Amino acid sequence: MSTRQVAMVMDLNKCLGCQTCTVACKRLWTRREGMAHMWWNSVNTQPGTGTPHGWEHMGGGFKDGEAQPGHRPTVSEYGKAWDFNHQEVAFGGKPDAFLKPEGGDPGKGPNWDEDIGGGEYPNSNYFYLPRICNHCTHPACLKACPRKSISKREEDGIVLIDEDRCRGYRFCQEACPYKKIYYNELAGVSEKCIFCFPRIDEGVTTACSRQCPGRVRFVGYLDDPAGPIHKLVHQHKVALPLHAEYGTQPNVYYVPPMSPPRLDAEGNPTDEPRVPTEYLVSLFGPRVVEVLEHLKAERARAAAGETSEVLDLLISRKWLDLFGPFTKHPRETEGAKLSHAAKGAPL
Repeated sequence: MSTRQVAMVMDLNKCLGCQTCTVACKRLWTRREGMAHMWWNSVNTQPGTGTPHGWEHMGGGFKDGEAQPGHRPTVSEYGKAWDFNHQEVAFGGKPDAFLKPEGGDPGKGPNWDEDIGGGEYPNSNYFYLPRICNHCTHPACLKACPRKSISKREEDGIVLIDEDRCRGYRFCQEACPYKKIYYNELAGVSEKCIFCFPRIDEGVTTACSRQCPGRVRFVGYLDDPAGPIHKLVHQHKVALPLHAEYGTQPNVYYVPPMSPPRLDAEGNPTDEPRVPTEYLVSLFGPRVVEVLEHLKAERARAAAGETSEVLDLLISRKWLDLFGPFTKHPRETEGAKLSHAAKGAPL
């Protein structure tokens, strides 16, 4: 059992869908052989199939205290990155050339349904959902591993895979309900988000959070009353876990997205939100209704000139306040892993 738990809160009202977090993670951690299909951080458009495609229906998690063997995603289901005709567009001398995939199936890329969403005009709607490993309090992957190669760090609750012990049985993939464990076919081991623990150990926040231009991600300890995580999850209670019904007690939380009103046949706004409430309930549970009402009330208070502590926190005027105790610049550390920064990797 961990003595403390580091966690992340993502405010979905500020996510731009720019994929800067995804690129930051990719450049730092998954550039080696056998990792081309790995996106430890991904930003999917909701409603959508996500990555791996259809992950919400692949099973896993716990039932009666036992890890459940869900579907084991294939590399194709995670989505292979496409090749594009960059050479033709940039240097081919054809003014009518346009960028398009070359080879492969455009319908099976890692994020093929980006910006598609749901609903019909004039009530089309979507929002972005960034996802990483949830570093769960009760990880189903850990429970399912017969090699005991998965552990949860005592000092901060980060869940890690010991690749020296791993034999690639992939029971962890089956048990993870979020399907955020990948299999390296060349190395024969499972790999996943490590919450940038070499940075965390040095007092530096994760690459995905530090690089986020929308100030979407808050990082800190759940039990730190002065930190943003405790305030958003336990004090103001506006951050919710994703698919808590799987029983893993995930430690990545989300401030649910507010949305403009639906329009009627004449184009007039109604009292219904554009993003269906029942869809948000399916993701974040029934408390999402209460949270959205609370956010609306706080927004009204702020519009009336009153102070709103929760909105001030979410607006994040002071950038480093997002990161709890992890406010060091990478250049201030001597951590070996942070030397990537000198080679052009994310700061």
